[in-house]
Amino acid sequence: MSRWRSFGGRAAAWLLLTTVLLASCALADIPKTPGLSAGGSKKDKLKAEKLPPCKACTALVNSFRDGIKRTERSKHDGGDAAWEEERLGSYKTSELRLVEIQERLCQDVVRGEDQCHQLAEDYEPQIEVWWKNHQTTHPDLHQWLCVEQAAVCCPDGFYGPNCDPCPTCFGNGKCKGNGTRKGNGRCACEPGYAGENCDSCAAEHYEAFRDETKLLCSPCHRACATGGCTGAGPNACRVCRSGWVMDSGRGGCVDVDECLTNNPCTKQQFCVNNEGSHSCLECDKSCDGCSGDGPDLCDKCADGYDLRDGMCTGAETRSEDAAEDKPKTDDRTADDEETIATVEEIQPNEEL
Repeated sequence: MSRWRSFGGRAAAWLLLTTVLLASCALADIPKTPGLSAGGSKKDKLKAEKLPPCKACTALVNSFRDGIKRTERSKHDGGDAAWEEERLGSYKTSELRLVEIQERLCQDVVRGEDQCHQLAEDYEPQIEVWWKNHQTTHPDLHQWLCVEQAAVCCPDGFYGPNCDPCPTCFGNGKCKGNGTRKGNGRCACEPGYAGENCDSCAAEHYEAFRDETKLLCSPCHRACATGGCTGAGPNACRVCRSGWVMDSGRGGCVDVDECLTNNPCTKQQFCVNNEGSHSCLECDKSCDGCSGDGPDLCDKCADGYDLRDGMCTGAETRSEDAAEDKPKTDDRTADDEETIATVEEIQPNEEL
């Protein structure tokens, strides 16, 4: 009897092991969804992304505003619109319209959709109060919800926990934390500007315009090296970049013509001077050395080419020219002559 029990236990174990192996093989054969990885798809990651409080509230408000636009031409579903407006109230501010907006709320949010849905649930009482009582008196939902009720944003031009006013940054920068309850209110200057209030020009820029409220900084000429300039153009440089030299007489930077001072190109190239640099371009195939582009600027002709009328030409070109210069011959046959004579005989005399 014990042997049967032992056999039965082993059989059950083998059956369980076989079942597990078959299940593992079946799961291995299931194709993986394209675009998915251990961390999920890019779309899933964007949905799960956590935004700063003000950005998250702003995303919710923008989605709600889109819902208002989407439903602005809608009305009650019944057949008698006038009766429904009288009995059920205006659809514009109706609970039915609010429900239709909320049904698709946050579905258009790409970054932080999950967070948006959570905020929609958390702020649902405030949104309903605004919808019923404050649409007319407080039409700006962002101001009412994100700034006043949730207190996660500030009005534009203010920053920090107490919504202190931002500095002007002279119109050339942005206040750190602008519109949020974060930041220190310092100016983050745009490229080309410097100073605590972005009221001076950065290195390698010069002051092109200034009055009491506005400053315009422009970049120095490309000839100017570190050290900047006093104004526009290469003549205003304090120090010159490589490829330029300081004019001892007039001041400022003058372009170096590398093609004249020290031709850096190979025999089969010709030099072209550029502002602050140069280029080496290939000679024409008919040339053995050249001073410029084309077969008329060869130092001498390459093998297989001869100088003709000031240009290096090959055998193929000479054959084509000879063919064009050769006088044309009359290749009419005897039959053609006979046909022409017959036509002349039957043609009426125009002088008659």
